[in-house]
Formats: sequence, C-alpha cells, structure tokens
Amino acid sequence: MSETVGDDVAQAAPGRPVRHGRQRPQSAGRELLKFTASALAVLLIASAAVGAYAVLDTLNQVKSNAVDISLPGSTPPPPPPGIGAIEGGFNMLIVGTDNDANQGDAFGVRDATLNDVNILLHVSADHQNAVALTLPRDLVIPQPECTNPDTGETFGESSAEPLNDAYERGGLACIVNTVSSVTGIDIGYAGLVSFNGVIALSDAVGGVPVCLAAPLVDPGANLDLPAGESVISGATALAFLRTRYSIGDRSDLSRISNQQSFMASLLRTVRSDSTLNNPAKLYSLARVAADHMTFSTSLAEPAAMIALALSLKDIPLDNVVFVQFPVVDSTDFSGKVQPEQPLADELMAMIANDQAFSLAPDSVGNGVELQGGGATPTAEPSAPADPNATANPTDPAATAAPVVPGLTGQTGAQSTCSKAFPGE
Repeated sequence: MSETVGDDVAQAAPGRPVRHGRQRPQSAGRELLKFTASALAVLLIASAAVGAYAVLDTLNQVKSNAVDISLPGSTPPPPPPGIGAIEGGFNMLIVGTDNDANQGDAFGVRDATLNDVNILLHVSADHQNAVALTLPRDLVIPQPECTNPDTGETFGESSAEPLNDAYERGGLACIVNTVSSVTGIDIGYAGLVSFNGVIALSDAVGGVPVCLAAPLVDPGANLDLPAGESVISGATALAFLRTRYSIGDRSDLSRISNQQSFMASLLRTVRSDSTLNNPAKLYSLARVAADHMTFSTSLAEPAAMIALALSLKDIPLDNVVFVQFPVVDSTDFSGKVQPEQPLADELMAMIANDQAFSLAPDSVGNGVELQGGGATPTAEPSAPADPNATANPTDPAATAAPVVPGLTGQTGAQSTCSKAFPGE
C-alpha cells in the first residue's frame, strides 16, 4: 500500500483544484483455497468464497457493500455456470486506498482518498497463466467523465491527470473506467481494500515472510527490520508496503517492486498447507474480505467468487507474472510518469490477445534483487509477438512464452529480497 506524504501531491488538470493527502478440511476448505493465485485480489476472492459458504452474515455484508462498475450500454460478465470454474479468461481490478471511514487519524490526517495501488489481474482462457499488472499511482493519463457517488459531483474528461485522482472523481467505478481506457482491457470484476484490510490480511495468514538484503530502517513508517528473512504481519506489514524513502532508489517504482515481492510471498503463504489446513485462518481470510473490502456487484455473489477462484487452481507459480506497467518520466508533470510507448502498447496487446510472456532474468526492478543473487533461467529474448497471430497448440515453439525486454517484475515462484536505499 502506498504512502501519501507531502511530496506526493497529485497534480490536477488545468482548471481543477489540486486534491491530495496531507500525510496521506483432503477438506472442502482446502479444495476451495489451494488454487488461490496471483495477487491480493485473488487471495481475497478465494477467502471470500470460503466465508460465503461458512457464515451467512459474511455473505450478506459483502453483498450489501457491492458497487456497480458497469458503464452505460456495456454488457456485464455472464453469470458463472453453477459451482464450477468460470469459462474462459477474465480481468479484475484490485484497488488499494489510503483511507477508509474507520481508520480515523491512525495513518495521518487525510483530506481525500487516493487509489494508490492499482492492480489489473488477467487470467488466460485456458487457466494456465495469470498476469498481475501494477499501474503506478503517479501515472499521468487521460481520465473519462466520472460522477462521485457520494457527493453527486460530476468531473468532466481530463486530458492529463494522475491515476490516483480517480477515486475522488468517481469511486471504484471511475477507477475501473480509467484503467480500462488506458489499457484497452475490459474489466468485469473489481475490489477495493484499505490500510486496515492489509493489516488484517497479513494477520489472518499468520504473517508473511520477507527477505531483506540489508537492514531496513524507516523512522517515518515506524519500520526497523534486520537483514535476512523476517515474518511480518499487522502494522509492520503495512509499513513495509508503504515505505518508499528507504527502498531501492526511493522512487515509487522501487516501492512497486517491493510490493510485488511481498505479494509473491503472500501467494506462496496462502497456497501452503499451514494456511489451507487451518480452518481458523480460512475463516479469518473470509472476514478480511467482508470487513475490509468493497466488491463490484459482478463479484459479490458467492458463485462468482468460487467460479473465479476455481479457474486459478492449475496455474503454476512460474506462470503467475507480477509486472509493472511500462513508464518513463513525464515531460510535463514533475515527479510523475507517463506510458512508455511502444512497449506499453506491446504489453497490453499481448494481454488483450491472451498471449503468455516471460520476463528477463534481471527484470526484478530497483527495489529488490533475486534471493541468493541467482537468476531464474528463461528463454532467450524473441522478436515482438504478432498480436494478431493465432498459436498452434501442437507446435511447442508457438506456445512458448517469449521474453519481452524492458519489462519489470517477477513471477510468483521467484523469491526476492528488498534492497535498502544506500546509506539507510
């Protein structure tokens, strides 16, 4: 979860006031949870599915808070085929915000709510690959017209505005619409979680192992961790995800690398027997979803939750790719970033056309390094994939995932260690 401090003021489009934060049992449970994969979004979906069948009040609470994210004239996702995996692939957006109605001043006084974490999850039609694409909060892009559901205020189209302004412009639906516009991906499902949800999630799984290449000290985030491996939970886990000025090169992109390392470890933790065979942990995960998440109406039914979760059961950790949306420094907005073309177009075309891809061995980003200093072997870089090509499933060369040079991220199987900013 991203930290919101004085230097992270969101820049508004001309004519708009600036909005910013001032600090800104084999068992049925095992069968339902063992396939949980990809990112925080999927972890919470699977846990919500278990809870929906465990207790009625969990289900009712999830449904009562659901948000309609459909656009006028759009076709909603088809209902799931009973209790079974969803047919084909799907796209879901998970959003992390820096504020909720119950946190008070626990994380600093905030005069606005920012969508500081934006992860687009794509699962392939054959349920053999998944991509968790993180879009930087400071990504300056056009934003569509949106209406704030709480105030009724309508914001017109904007030609250039940071992504994390979208929540204030129109809540979860506006974020979905904005991300869909910049990526070209139709998004049928969405969920939103705040700081308290991250704390509760890390507590529910009994802590998440993290590796540090050097001691990590950030007094501003109340974080002090030794070199090597630590198991973190609660407020420490949140501080680890929020820290910026003690990680990598102190950029928000380094923080994203650090967050991806945490999510990969969280994924491995949730898929382990220590979680899957523990009914208390499964129930706690369900309560996280009910108490700390807001779902789209398309996701709030238990059948939909289970259908999406079941579609993930056969995805190997090596085929779960956490990747950053390609960006370069903005030419017009200091401290912000803009899409890196044509790399961003190439990546989005591959995702839209359900084409698997690999990352280069040295692609983990400035915020982390591979644990042990080794690299996971991958195929040699290949020519850019033809987005209109149709793969022949009988041809091994046609089904191999090409390496896309220039992308930053890691797989769910890779263990990485956070790098402290030199001197910290």
